[in-house]
Amino acid sequence: MTYSNKDITVTWKPGSCIHSKLCWQGLIEVFNPRERPWIKMEGATTEQIIEQIKKCPSGALSYKLNDMVEETGGSVETDSVPETLKVEVAPNGPYLIKTSCTIIHHDGREETREGTVALCRCGQSANKPFCDGQHRKAGFKD
Repeated sequence: MTYSNKDITVTWKPGSCIHSKLCWQGLIEVFNPRERPWIKMEGATTEQIIEQIKKCPSGALSYKLNDMVEETGGSVETDSVPETLKVEVAPNGPYLIKTSCTIIHHDGREETREGTVALCRCGQSANKPFCDGQHRKAGFKD
């Protein structure tokens, strides 16, 4: 699902969302799950929207500048290439990879992801290897 203003286009991937609530708790004027459409681009400045998207832990929210081709999301800067892959372990939640990465699925299929990627750590996700927020329902603690 995409939402645009004159400067940026925001993409929301519901299947990647872990429902951390950071988007709407930080910028309810734009991200309001009680309204339809739930993203209202006119609710804040482009800079505020970009800063909030960078806080998305799963990468379900991303953006692209309308005058650019490359897409970015999470806390990844498009012009930086890390020397070492860093994986963050979210308390009672998923593994977070905050750089672009290639996922090699059990069937050999490869998928390159940009921005933050949340990988299931509890084993309950219906969208493995990606986290879908089931750790909360399962009461996963670690």
